[in-house]
Amino acid sequence: MSTSLASPIPAGRAAQVSPPNPRTHQWSRADTISTALIGLLAVITRFFWLGRAESGGTPVFDEKHYVPQAWDMVESWVNPLIGGIESNPGYGLVVHPPLAKQLIALGEMIFGYSPWGWRLMTALFGVATVLMIMALTRRLSNSWQVASIAGLLAVFDGVLLITSRFGMLDIFQVFFIVAAAWALIRDHQQVRQRFHDAWLQGMMGESRYGPRLGFRWWRFTTGIFLGLALGVKWSGLYYIAFFGLLSVFTDLALRRRYGVPHPVLGALFRDTIPALGSLVLLPALLYLWSWRAWFASETSVYRHAKTDGTIPEDSWLQALPEAAAGWLHYHLSVLEFHGSLTTSGGHSHPWDSKPWSWLVAGRPILYSSDTDMECAAGTCREMIFLFGTPAIWWLTIPALLWGLWSLVIRRQRAFLLPLVAFAAGFLPWLAGYDRQMYFFYAAALVPFTIVLIALACGQLWGEGKKLKSQQLAHMTWGSVAVCAYLALVVAMFFYWLPIFYGIQISDAHYFDIMWLPSWI
Repeated sequence: MSTSLASPIPAGRAAQVSPPNPRTHQWSRADTISTALIGLLAVITRFFWLGRAESGGTPVFDEKHYVPQAWDMVESWVNPLIGGIESNPGYGLVVHPPLAKQLIALGEMIFGYSPWGWRLMTALFGVATVLMIMALTRRLSNSWQVASIAGLLAVFDGVLLITSRFGMLDIFQVFFIVAAAWALIRDHQQVRQRFHDAWLQGMMGESRYGPRLGFRWWRFTTGIFLGLALGVKWSGLYYIAFFGLLSVFTDLALRRRYGVPHPVLGALFRDTIPALGSLVLLPALLYLWSWRAWFASETSVYRHAKTDGTIPEDSWLQALPEAAAGWLHYHLSVLEFHGSLTTSGGHSHPWDSKPWSWLVAGRPILYSSDTDMECAAGTCREMIFLFGTPAIWWLTIPALLWGLWSLVIRRQRAFLLPLVAFAAGFLPWLAGYDRQMYFFYAAALVPFTIVLIALACGQLWGEGKKLKSQQLAHMTWGSVAVCAYLALVVAMFFYWLPIFYGIQISDAHYFDIMWLPSWI
């Protein structure tokens, strides 16, 4: 043990070896340049031809649900603090929380009820998602090169592209989930630094539970992003549960590492109770806040369900105040709706897919279609699919297996968070496999697949023998393999470009690029 560490450490721990110094994260000029260039690519790919896909001036695919609901908010807008409400359409209940539609409404306020109006905010969030994936990877790898690899993969993935170019909900939740993961790793790194500083300064304290760590603003920020994700879709609950457990168990691991006598009780009393406030209570309050316009309006759906006869007289909801009773009745109705969407119950859809097919992007979704068009080649078509770039999606299972190997066997903790985040977006759907599901549910998976692939590329970079070529003497075969892989991703993106942007192609060309029967 070095002299600089020996003097402040309590005598009872003199034989204990000091944990390694936490890594420092220095932002460099290379970070700025790479982030700017990849951000520019994201802007170009997300905004190019943004308003082209439409159906006689109306939305396409599931935009037909969310875009009119956002326009309802524009027309009923009260003020910037409250916003507007969704009407209850004749075809059924509004079945998702209001936050994403409130965001879409901001674009419609600028460009009106038009494709640019209902897609502006999704495109902006799509660009922000690419940059947030880079930021998360940068924190995990401490390498601008690995972050750049992740950024390029994010730019050229078809699922992240298409969800950024249509007025639907998914890209908003994807951004908030990735941002929550980024804030969570920032919290862990900050807490580790606080532990290490306390260790070096001999301030671990006399308590058998270990030191108090002060207010954790990054954990609080994680809770904000989780609450916003929940305000987009209820599947945000999965990330609250998984990220909350990850936070507590990594705190427990730190208390063990720094020699706390009772790390389990320390994590329980010092970490878990405050974590419940930041990662459970705060998201719940933000979710409630996203419904502020519903509570403020007298004409909201089920706003007066207690007194208008909608809620039965013998219901337990009758014991609650009117607004609370109506709000909970609304939620129970939505829960019943989602629970009824089962294959065994007779609900089927031609683009239905199950979670195991998401692992290989086996069943894309047709968003826009115009067929039987006369052209020089005979008959042509314009099609847009939610389609995952195969060079990325077909590596999902290998990336997960390699991540587990690196974490468990090689003790590389950078793989932990993306593995947990992937599990949060995948495992819960297996429990309800009979439910009607679609490939866009997997949009939240691909950022963490990309992070895993980028981390693996970072391991490969610089490995192997150096090239004999004098011009490339600094390159190794591992580095060449990474460059070749990135080139393959970009090549595949351009190969399938027609079904990303709805470019007119002949029927023969279309069937040539649809390699698998399940894609058609």
